[in-house]
Amino acid sequence: MRRHVIVLALAAGATGAGLTAHQLISDAPARRRGAVVVATESIAAGRGAALVRAPTRPFEPAALRQAVRAYLDTRPGEAGVMAADLRTGLSFGENEKGRFVTASIMKVDILSSLVLQRQRDRSALTAGERQLAEPMIRESDNHAADALYSAAGGASGVRKANRSLALKNTTPFPGSWGSSLTTPADQVRLLKNLVSDKSPIKAPGRRYILGLMGSVLDEQAWGVSAAARPGERVALKNGWTPVRHQGQGWAVNSIGRVTGRDHDFVIAVCSGESPTMEAGVSTVEHVAEMVVSTMRDSH
Repeated sequence: MRRHVIVLALAAGATGAGLTAHQLISDAPARRRGAVVVATESIAAGRGAALVRAPTRPFEPAALRQAVRAYLDTRPGEAGVMAADLRTGLSFGENEKGRFVTASIMKVDILSSLVLQRQRDRSALTAGERQLAEPMIRESDNHAADALYSAAGGASGVRKANRSLALKNTTPFPGSWGSSLTTPADQVRLLKNLVSDKSPIKAPGRRYILGLMGSVLDEQAWGVSAAARPGERVALKNGWTPVRHQGQGWAVNSIGRVTGRDHDFVIAVCSGESPTMEAGVSTVEHVAEMVVSTMRDSH
């Protein structure tokens, strides 16, 4: 049984202000995959002491790609991943241009589009829009998403905003935002727009969106958080839905940012045609952890 505890990150000078850390505390031993455990004693003992770092090795994307493909060959359905370390400049993709049903990860695109539109109108989100944005991201409220999708101009409004955000392979679906299509590569571009000073979305808007992503409900803090290590901060949004008209099985996706002392990862893992939601979550978490772990130990 895994319990999720959200802890506010207060480290002075840390990047990604406004995020919270999703610290996943497992009732099993701490080495369990996907568990991020608070290492209070280790941190305290290490103060003032020299840190011993494991030697890095050259990054070999071909070997990682082979490993990811070998794992996915054992899993039902299909998946794609894109990840980038904003500190080291390393990036990796496997089936990153594959098209997947968005489900609720589309809610980040909806909010980003609306923030950008209001910014260009030299205004801000209304109080009512903020009251909808919080449950849309933190609780994955679909009714709030319906209202904000409409406020953003629906498919045409989000499509126009996406051109400014360089999302070339995301297709907003008219009426039903969850039926939109996207790629892991596009989702990483969206995440980069939430962390970069070069983004058309200004800093207050970026902090606002990431702050909501950093405080999702405990039970929704799965997915790319499996790649986090003790003390690291996670901001994420997950999506999951049974698919009937655009395939079969479940679409299960996770996008987010994992920020630590030496790394700053933006990650998107999308999957489709899983027989159950649980199977999709397992695939997404394993791929995220596999890719990020390899990139951490490389240079």
